Amino acid sequence: MAHYAIIENTNNTVIEVITGVDETVTQTDLDGTQVGGSSEAWEQFYGDRLKNDKYYVKRCSYNATIRGKYPAIGDTYDPVSDHFVGSVPPPTIEPIDES
Repeated sequence: MAHYAIIENTNNTVIEVITGVDETVTQTDLDGTQVGGSSEAWEQFYGDRLKNDKYYVKRCSYNATIRGKYPAIGDTYDPVSDHFVGSVPPPTIEPIDES
């Protein structure tokens, strides 16, 4: 099971994360066209279904080696580094003083 982030064009902000088809799967669309087989093909497929050029779609994953982190709504996609960046920095955890 793959996940895809829907991203606003103007500021690269994640507005939604959806569950979709794994990038290696190829399927036949309702009009008989073959779709899928790669992350880029599924990104295009889901992006086309938005019917709105204000948004685009990028594959994401719970596996942090794919685009840095699993995005949350409000996070930003950085197209230069091809990574998602958190909207809020992670909390600093202080070590426990055991003295």
